[in-house]
Amino acid sequence: MPLTPEQEAEIAALRDAPRPTLRPVADGMEKHLHLVHPVLDHGFVRVVDYMGDDSSIVQAARVSYGRGTKSVQNDEGLIRYLMRHWHSTPFEMCEIKLHVKLPVFVARQWIRHRTASVNEYSARYSILDREFYIPAREALAAQSAVNNQGRGDVLGDDEAARVLDWLREDATQTYDHYEAMISQEGQQGLARELARMNLPMNVYTQWYWKTNLHNLFNFIRLRADSHAQYEIRVYADAIAGIVRDWVPFAWTAFEDFRMGGVSLSAKAVEVLRRRLAGEVVTQETSGMSKGEWREFEAVWS
Repeated sequence: MPLTPEQEAEIAALRDAPRPTLRPVADGMEKHLHLVHPVLDHGFVRVVDYMGDDSSIVQAARVSYGRGTKSVQNDEGLIRYLMRHWHSTPFEMCEIKLHVKLPVFVARQWIRHRTASVNEYSARYSILDREFYIPAREALAAQSAVNNQGRGDVLGDDEAARVLDWLREDATQTYDHYEAMISQEGQQGLARELARMNLPMNVYTQWYWKTNLHNLFNFIRLRADSHAQYEIRVYADAIAGIVRDWVPFAWTAFEDFRMGGVSLSAKAVEVLRRRLAGEVVTQETSGMSKGEWREFEAVWS
């Protein structure tokens, strides 16, 4: 179940009782507010609250630059300038609070983004639901031969079936033992804060995650990338769809300069200059390592 009955009732009450406000309102975000965006088999992302919009970014920048900026540069152009020149503070004027349901192993990867306020569901006080992430058949792949932290070829049918059976059986058994340990029927029962250590990494947890737009863009840039792990990438993709509607000018600039742009080292720039001058440059004469050269060449292929 993506949401509990209590959560569904809370969301219904919030959406049925809109209130007028004098703060900036983003029409694109309003349609997402409190709505559940399903992710994976039992997970979701939903917007609990937000602050600011494209105009908030512009307003903050013009305070820094002083009067008169608006007369020479439109809002979209200014936002593109800020993004192009890595001005971060104006984008920090926008904030978002998300309610996310996700597997524990995804949460442990996600929490490495330390520029957010997080409050997670506590298994010390509450009992986690019997919900586990079981990958789809096509998401099962072998270890990559060239990337120590990535996937390679998809598993064959027999191997995939065996892995899926193990995942289901192990998750079910560990949860059965978890329930038995905390049970107080005819016995004392183990404390929940201890019993939780037996739960598998694919059990679902939930948290509220609040961050500003600048740091959210950093999260999306890393986690919506094709090289990111699939299970966190689908969450980043869902959030990206929300941000696209929330701050369309900022999103377009971010997509252009960060997601679609390329950052070159001084050595890479020098290689381009030499090539434009007609020189044949190889990895051996470039001053780059093999890894740097491979990534550099991939940009132009």
